[in-house]
Amino acid sequence: MKLHGNARTCPHSRWLAIMRLEQGWTLTCAAEAAGVSVRTISKWRCRYRIEGELGLLDRSSAPVRVPHRTPEERVQVIALLRRERLTAWQIAERLGMPLSTVSTILTRIGLGRLSRLEPPEPPNRYQRERPGELVHIDVKKLGRIGQPGHRVNGDRRTRSRGIGWEYAHVAVDDATRLAYVELLENEKAVTAVSFLRRTVAYFADHGITVEGVMTDNGSAYVSIAHALACRTLGLRHLRTRPYRPRTNGKAERFIRTMLGGWAYGAIYQTSAQRRHALPAWLDFYNHHRPHGSLNRQTPAARLHALRNNLAGSYS
Repeated sequence: MKLHGNARTCPHSRWLAIMRLEQGWTLTCAAEAAGVSVRTISKWRCRYRIEGELGLLDRSSAPVRVPHRTPEERVQVIALLRRERLTAWQIAERLGMPLSTVSTILTRIGLGRLSRLEPPEPPNRYQRERPGELVHIDVKKLGRIGQPGHRVNGDRRTRSRGIGWEYAHVAVDDATRLAYVELLENEKAVTAVSFLRRTVAYFADHGITVEGVMTDNGSAYVSIAHALACRTLGLRHLRTRPYRPRTNGKAERFIRTMLGGWAYGAIYQTSAQRRHALPAWLDFYNHHRPHGSLNRQTPAARLHALRNNLAGSYS
């Protein structure tokens, strides 16, 4: 049971006061011992005589009647309109009600957000069996470091404004989580195509033949140049569902790990320092960092294990 922070009594102290009264204490003495008024002790004694120990429990402070509360029939109409995906403003306008009233009702019935109308999507977990069968590609925009910021000097007023961005283009193999990252000047189609070619070459150096890539629906990835590059390289191009970034979840999760371990994992004085730290961190990720979804294997160890399994199955 949750009691009010300023409550003078609890069910046990009320029961103790009743027992004192039955032992012959006066109302005044029992009230003084409990630190409450005689009226309060009298109230608890009356409830105890009628309901027993259940009468010593706290009751709801909500009024029995609320004369101006919206009728239940109108609440059902609001819920029905909400399930038609109308906004609170549209519902208020259609029913001639104050927007604040409609918003309060929607929150009370659990429909304050449109996302509540749909059940949560089940987890969509999958893992390709062959290295290179699918490579996830994405881009993360990072602000350039022009001068030491608040993480160095503790002053949030020292910001480097207008000095531009760097773009971390990432590629992650689905089966092994082996990753490749480059910091580039932009995320245009020409840059994305060049990164794609170098990605294929990087995985080829590790004995992986890239068969397909998955990207979001960014302008660089829906361009003709990118489509021609995929055709030339013999790659199958998959794109995520609109507004479903978790479809490309392995790239999204890698970016989160990369930000915590490299981009924000140390204090850099300049962008050049951050750029120079990337290769060492990437080597650590691929060859030394245990991966939770790979049974604590590193991506390199996972690649070695899959190679042996595939070689054994064809021997």
